[in-house]
Amino acid sequence: MSSSSQPKFEENDELETAVDQAISACGGDMRATIRALIVANEYLESEVGELMKAVSRAYARGRFNAYSG
Repeated sequence: MSSSSQPKFEENDELETAVDQAISACGGDMRATIRALIVANEYLESEVGELMKAVSRAYARGRFNAYSG
């Protein structure tokens, strides 16, 4: 196995572990797992929206400078 494929394998292994944990947390019920993940995703999307609004207001008030690279 080449060294370039090793990180992808570890990433995939971590993902598979997370999938197994999510399914296990929902008692093996796939529909409940998908439902829980959708609810969690919607919550995170709303949090991102709130953070974007807060940063936008702070930027407008001059608390953040534009990134000049």
